[in-house]
Amino acid sequence: MHEDVDWILENCQVWAIVGLSDNPSRAAHGVARFLQQRGKKIVPVHPSAETVHGEQGYPTLADVPFPVDVVDVFRRSEDAGQFADEAVAIGAKAVWFQLGVVDDAAYTRTREARLHMVMDVCPAIEWRSR
Repeated sequence: MHEDVDWILENCQVWAIVGLSDNPSRAAHGVARFLQQRGKKIVPVHPSAETVHGEQGYPTLADVPFPVDVVDVFRRSEDAGQFADEAVAIGAKAVWFQLGVVDDAAYTRTREARLHMVMDVCPAIEWRSR
Protein backbone atom coordinates (compact mmCIF):
# COMPACT_ATOMS: atom_id res chain seq x y z
CA MET A 1 0.00 0.00 0.00
CA HIS A 2 2.88 2.42 0.67
CA GLU A 3 3.83 2.27 -3.01
CA ASP A 4 0.30 3.40 -3.89
CA VAL A 5 0.43 6.23 -1.32
CA ASP A 6 3.71 7.48 -2.76
CA TRP A 7 2.50 7.15 -6.36
CA ILE A 8 -0.72 9.06 -5.68
CA LEU A 9 0.99 11.88 -3.78
CA GLU A 10 3.64 12.27 -6.49
CA ASN A 11 1.54 11.79 -9.64
CA CYS A 12 -2.01 12.95 -8.94
CA GLN A 13 -2.67 16.66 -9.32
CA VAL A 14 -6.48 16.86 -9.51
CA TRP A 15 -8.20 15.59 -6.35
CA ALA A 16 -11.99 15.18 -6.37
CA ILE A 17 -12.93 15.22 -2.70
CA VAL A 18 -16.21 13.42 -2.08
CA GLY A 19 -18.01 14.88 0.93
CA LEU A 20 -16.19 18.22 0.87
CA SER A 21 -18.44 21.08 1.96
CA ASP A 22 -17.75 24.59 3.19
CA ASN A 23 -17.98 23.45 6.84
CA PRO A 24 -14.61 24.23 8.47
CA SER A 25 -15.30 21.83 11.35
CA ARG A 26 -15.22 18.80 9.01
CA ALA A 27 -11.98 16.89 8.39
CA ALA A 28 -12.40 17.13 4.61
CA HIS A 29 -12.19 20.93 4.84
CA GLY A 30 -8.77 20.89 6.48
CA VAL A 31 -7.36 18.12 4.30
CA ALA A 32 -8.54 19.92 1.16
CA ARG A 33 -6.79 23.11 2.28
CA PHE A 34 -3.64 21.11 3.05
CA LEU A 35 -3.65 19.55 -0.43
CA GLN A 36 -4.33 22.91 -2.05
CA GLN A 37 -1.40 24.48 -0.19
CA ARG A 38 0.83 21.78 -1.67
CA GLY A 39 -0.17 22.64 -5.22
CA LYS A 40 -2.97 20.14 -5.77
CA LYS A 41 -6.20 21.19 -7.49
CA ILE A 42 -9.15 20.26 -5.31
CA VAL A 43 -12.62 19.57 -6.64
CA PRO A 44 -15.44 19.57 -4.08
CA VAL A 45 -17.99 16.80 -4.72
CA HIS A 46 -21.08 17.25 -2.57
CA PRO A 47 -24.82 17.15 -3.30
CA SER A 48 -25.08 20.87 -2.51
CA ALA A 49 -22.20 21.63 -4.96
CA GLU A 50 -20.73 24.34 -2.76
CA THR A 51 -17.68 26.38 -3.69
CA VAL A 52 -14.92 25.49 -1.20
CA HIS A 53 -11.51 27.16 -0.88
CA GLY A 54 -12.34 29.07 -4.08
CA GLU A 55 -13.00 25.93 -6.13
CA GLN A 56 -16.35 25.21 -7.80
CA GLY A 57 -18.18 22.19 -6.39
CA TYR A 58 -20.11 19.53 -8.30
CA PRO A 59 -23.01 17.40 -7.06
CA THR A 60 -21.52 14.11 -8.35
CA LEU A 61 -18.27 12.80 -9.81
CA ALA A 62 -20.00 12.38 -13.17
CA ASP A 63 -20.73 16.13 -13.20
CA VAL A 64 -17.05 17.14 -13.03
CA PRO A 65 -16.37 18.44 -16.59
CA PHE A 66 -12.62 17.70 -16.67
CA PRO A 67 -10.35 14.73 -15.87
CA VAL A 68 -9.84 13.76 -12.23
CA ASP A 69 -6.67 11.99 -11.10
CA VAL A 70 -7.76 10.74 -7.69
CA VAL A 71 -11.10 10.41 -5.91
CA ASP A 72 -10.63 11.08 -2.19
CA VAL A 73 -13.59 9.75 -0.20
CA PHE A 74 -14.77 11.30 3.07
CA ARG A 75 -17.88 9.16 3.53
CA ARG A 76 -18.89 6.28 5.79
CA SER A 77 -17.45 2.90 4.86
CA GLU A 78 -20.87 1.53 3.91
CA ASP A 79 -21.28 4.33 1.33
CA ALA A 80 -17.70 4.48 0.05
CA GLY A 81 -17.81 1.63 -2.47
CA GLN A 82 -20.14 3.45 -4.83
CA PHE A 83 -17.60 6.28 -5.13
CA ALA A 84 -14.81 3.82 -5.91
CA ASP A 85 -17.01 2.43 -8.69
CA GLU A 86 -17.75 5.95 -9.94
CA ALA A 87 -14.00 6.70 -9.92
CA VAL A 88 -13.47 3.75 -12.25
CA ALA A 89 -16.37 4.94 -14.45
CA ILE A 90 -14.97 8.48 -14.86
CA GLY A 91 -11.46 7.24 -15.67
CA ALA A 92 -9.68 8.34 -12.48
CA LYS A 93 -6.20 6.96 -11.86
CA ALA A 94 -6.63 6.35 -8.13
CA VAL A 95 -9.02 6.11 -5.18
CA TRP A 96 -8.18 7.24 -1.65
CA PHE A 97 -10.38 6.21 1.29
CA GLN A 98 -9.76 8.45 4.28
CA LEU A 99 -9.01 7.40 7.86
CA GLY A 100 -11.72 5.08 9.12
CA VAL A 101 -13.07 4.36 5.64
CA VAL A 102 -12.67 0.67 4.77
CA ASP A 103 -14.41 -1.44 2.13
CA ASP A 104 -12.46 -4.55 1.15
CA ALA A 105 -14.79 -5.42 -1.73
CA ALA A 106 -14.43 -1.92 -3.21
CA TYR A 107 -10.67 -2.19 -2.81
CA THR A 108 -10.65 -5.44 -4.77
CA ARG A 109 -12.89 -4.06 -7.53
CA THR A 110 -10.81 -0.92 -7.85
CA ARG A 111 -7.51 -2.80 -8.01
CA GLU A 112 -8.97 -5.22 -10.58
CA ALA A 113 -9.82 -2.14 -12.67
CA ARG A 114 -6.09 -1.27 -12.44
CA LEU A 115 -6.44 1.88 -10.35
CA HIS A 116 -4.15 2.73 -7.47
CA MET A 117 -6.02 2.51 -4.16
CA VAL A 118 -5.45 3.12 -0.48
CA MET A 119 -7.83 2.79 2.47
CA ASP A 120 -7.92 4.09 6.03
CA VAL A 121 -5.16 6.64 5.35
CA CYS A 122 -4.95 10.45 5.41
CA PRO A 123 -2.89 12.26 2.76
CA ALA A 124 -1.96 15.04 5.18
CA ILE A 125 -0.50 12.53 7.64
CA GLU A 126 1.25 10.58 4.89
CA TRP A 127 2.69 13.75 3.33
CA ARG A 128 4.16 14.85 6.65
CA SER A 129 5.72 11.42 7.27
CA ARG A 130 7.61 11.39 3.96
